[in-house]
Amino acid sequence: MSSDGNKKQFWKRNAAKVPGSIQHVYGAQHPPFDPLLHSNLMKAGNRPPPATPGKPKKATTFQEFESITSDAWDVGDDDDELLAMAAQNLNIEVVMETANKVIENHSKQQERQRQDDTTDFSQRDEDTQEEVVEEEEEDEEDDDTRVEEGDAISPDASFASQSSPYADSRLVKSHSEAPIGSPRDAEGERAALHRQRSLPHRPPVIPLVARMADQNTSGTPAMTEREASRLDKFKQLLGGPNTDLEELRKLSWSGIPRQVRPITWKLLSGYLPANAERRESVLQRKRQEYFGFIQQYYDSRNEEHHQDTYRQIHIDIPRTNPLIPLFQQASVQEIFERILFIWAIRHPASGYVQGINDLVTPFFVVFVFEYIEEEVENFDVSSLEEEALRNIEADSFWCMSKLLDGIQDNYTFAQPGIQRKVKALEELVSRIDESVHRHMQHYEVEYLQFAFRWMNNLLMRELPLRCTIRLWDTYQAEPEGFSHFHLYVCAAFLVRWRKEILEERDFQGLMILLQNLPTMHWGNEEVSVLLAEAYRLKFAFADAPNHYKR
Repeated sequence: MSSDGNKKQFWKRNAAKVPGSIQHVYGAQHPPFDPLLHSNLMKAGNRPPPATPGKPKKATTFQEFESITSDAWDVGDDDDELLAMAAQNLNIEVVMETANKVIENHSKQQERQRQDDTTDFSQRDEDTQEEVVEEEEEDEEDDDTRVEEGDAISPDASFASQSSPYADSRLVKSHSEAPIGSPRDAEGERAALHRQRSLPHRPPVIPLVARMADQNTSGTPAMTEREASRLDKFKQLLGGPNTDLEELRKLSWSGIPRQVRPITWKLLSGYLPANAERRESVLQRKRQEYFGFIQQYYDSRNEEHHQDTYRQIHIDIPRTNPLIPLFQQASVQEIFERILFIWAIRHPASGYVQGINDLVTPFFVVFVFEYIEEEVENFDVSSLEEEALRNIEADSFWCMSKLLDGIQDNYTFAQPGIQRKVKALEELVSRIDESVHRHMQHYEVEYLQFAFRWMNNLLMRELPLRCTIRLWDTYQAEPEGFSHFHLYVCAAFLVRWRKEILEERDFQGLMILLQNLPTMHWGNEEVSVLLAEAYRLKFAFADAPNHYKR
């Protein structure tokens, strides 16, 4: 079949999945694609509702939008100093050293793992041969004994299916899948056992959100000596009368411990002042201000000129992280509806745009952690006191608003910010990996067809939520992290999959891969390597326009 024929078939089958328009965002799987979970959902009949195209917004300039939507951020007294400190750049040498160290450590760890696996597999092969010899000797004496010995091997042989419920059943068939009563040749069984034991171990199951910030896919302990030391540094820095925001940014770049993440995010976003004495009064005032907006505006959601906005929000909220029970609770969905509706009517130049609903979730989860110790994805928020829930809601609103202030042109009419960033991504990838760029050109894959979602949702639909939270630690610490630095993260993310991309030989295969990248089991380690690569790209290209463009 021709390339054009493949494309037509793909668009026909995946009209809701492929970004031909803004509504493509909700054709994507979220959390990231997992074949087992996906098939179970489809069997249960839980298909996502069709996307609803929103009305185009009235055109306006970015300058008009900026002047109209100051969002009542009051800058006075000590806030000038706070914002000035927040605008300072990170020490380049410090972060470059961190980036190189992360990549170097990751490479060493992979090499050690390969050596350990080789030694382990060799030992297993010897053990297997000994077991087979013993079996054959006992076969001659007693058939019943042979059966018992054969059963003793099976738990070890089927470790791939035991290590994780997400294990890919297509990789290998266990003995239990063989037809009952089928003959098993001893030599064939030994070969199958060797293949199974040679497969890499699946990582341990990690909660979709992950309670501990330092948990990663290698299953390391929740709190190491180094991590405890880092936590102490954060506490010392945050415990002073005036927090040094530049130092806090440097410390936060490589990740923030869960225990101090709520206050750190509030400081780095500019929601809280650096002066410790003023924080409580600022919190009280901003929380009261938010609920004043609720009283003033929320009843207008049923009025004719706001009905379309509220209806779209009401449709999109259940689609937000559909596999995490926390976000399917009615009280949580009501909180999200209020946050998004108030933001939309206070920002008339953009209004509500599909994708903004995702941006509430990391703030909500992080601020819930301020009040609980247990796992969050199954947590019943109704067990929290009403005041705590109100605080979480107001804090999430203001921090999300501050984030969106920095990427406003992503959501104005025609979304010019996203279009510019996708074009910049294409130019950057053409410089850093020409093979990948030419491969996609050859099969007529447009960057806008997959990267629109990466920019619109800040990679939230490509990564598990726990990874997004870790990613945002660095975005909060990096100057223009959600706008400028995100471009380099997307470039590093695309090139990360170069092997898989180059193996695909048609348009349809490439699109399916790029919209369902296998990140379900990612953790802090993978995100740290991604960020380190992104920083190296930024260091090499950001201040070198002649190298950035052809």
